[in-house]
Amino acid sequence: MLQVAFGQSKYYSDNLSENVKRGMRQKLRRGEWTGLAPLGYMNNAKTRNIEPDSTKARVISRAFEEFSQGKHTLESLAERLKFLGVASKAGKRLCKAVVKHMLSNPIYTGLIVHNGETYEGKFQPIVSRATFETVQRILKDRAKPRKSKKSHNFPFVGLLRCGECGAAVTAQYAHGHGGTYRYYRCTKRLGPCSQRYLREDLMATQLKDSLSKVALCQEWTEKMRAQVDIWEKEQTQVSKSFAQNLELKIKEADEKLDKLVNAFLDGTIEKETYLIKKDELVKLKTELLEKKRALDTKCQGWNEPLREWLNLACHIEKLASSEDFYEIKSLMEKIGTNRRLLDRKIILDFKKPFDLIPLYKRSYEKENLAKTQSKNFDLSLKNPQSQIWSGRRDSNPRPLGPEPSALAKLRYFPIKI
Repeated sequence: MLQVAFGQSKYYSDNLSENVKRGMRQKLRRGEWTGLAPLGYMNNAKTRNIEPDSTKARVISRAFEEFSQGKHTLESLAERLKFLGVASKAGKRLCKAVVKHMLSNPIYTGLIVHNGETYEGKFQPIVSRATFETVQRILKDRAKPRKSKKSHNFPFVGLLRCGECGAAVTAQYAHGHGGTYRYYRCTKRLGPCSQRYLREDLMATQLKDSLSKVALCQEWTEKMRAQVDIWEKEQTQVSKSFAQNLELKIKEADEKLDKLVNAFLDGTIEKETYLIKKDELVKLKTELLEKKRALDTKCQGWNEPLREWLNLACHIEKLASSEDFYEIKSLMEKIGTNRRLLDRKIILDFKKPFDLIPLYKRSYEKENLAKTQSKNFDLSLKNPQSQIWSGRRDSNPRPLGPEPSALAKLRYFPIKI
């Protein structure tokens, strides 16, 4: 009798386990999360699925973006999350293992990985696939970090190279005249070099002057934004055809998934091949759905990057008058190339499309100057007593046309983003 009772309990336990596994497989196939919601999500009792938390989802998305830009380590990111309101139940900052698991979890891109198999989640993703892949590369590169020395407060280190010998430009402290100063100089690692020291405040002044050359004023920015709105309306019609093509590709991916599942159930392909092909198709379908969501929401295309470029060019004007040296360095690395220090002067080239702004600014100033001189000459013709233009008489003035507006200049701005 005891053996019969044990056998019945064993059968009940096995049957219950199989039913639970069957239920979990069905939920995964429907794209539903099977456990407690991860950070940034919350469980919905009605849909029996997860949905993004209104506050924490934005914090998690911002954490991914900042980590992908190289602004944080795991420890500093945990402090950043705590500052933004994402912490442990005890109110302490998350440990590094939890932060790393969060950054490595594909759930935030809309994918569910269970027992080595990938499923398409039927919930809104928080992080784009491009950002997630960038974070994974950074985590892989930092898997075996080298020992780092204690850093000093030298904001412009690593920004410039010596214009004479090509060596890196380093910094050091110097004491004198009742204070401590920071100087930048060539390391002279590649041989003798005659370049002299440059004080940090003088370097900052030169960098600010360089930034002011590519800064857009508020008037130009507003006119350009208005033109971008017009272009966006025109592109909406074009984006409809792209949406139809994406629908066809998504439909083809669904058909391939169905055929793959049927082939696996019929036993015509092995399980390893099935899992590899299914993982590829699910990722492909997720990417197509992400592109479709981008088209359906804003039809962004190149309009959104162009707006970001305009905002950055307008922000440069404010940054050129600030004292945030680290932000100035970060921006110069983004918009400047071939950065050198020669004879205590900073020499650099601007990346496209920032290299066009100084050209248009100089053209704009010349046209303004020519227009002013032409106007003064016209007034001098009416008043023979003061018929002098630019310190001399001119009997053959060339009339100039109207000053081209910033909006007209935008038409010829070959911005490629």
